Amino acid sequence: MANHKSALKRIRQAKVRNERNRYQGKTTRNAISKLRSTTEKKEAQDLLPKVVTMIDKLAKNNIIHKNKAANLKSKLTKHVSAL
Repeated sequence: MANHKSALKRIRQAKVRNERNRYQGKTTRNAISKLRSTTEKKEAQDLLPKVVTMIDKLAKNNIIHKNKAANLKSKLTKHVSAL
């Protein structure tokens, strides 16, 4: 168990941040899978900018690596343009 007030606070902060990061990551993964399963081009084109924004936010906050974000965006853009 932590012995200092600051250590207790850091534990609380880490717990809150971990939950927030997990929520944002899961929400983005759901949006990505929804985009990948879309077969209509118009709907996919409307959804793509929103998903790209979500991916960029995850990369900015170091929830995912910037190269992974770039790879995801590239693959999704390719998928939408191939529809």
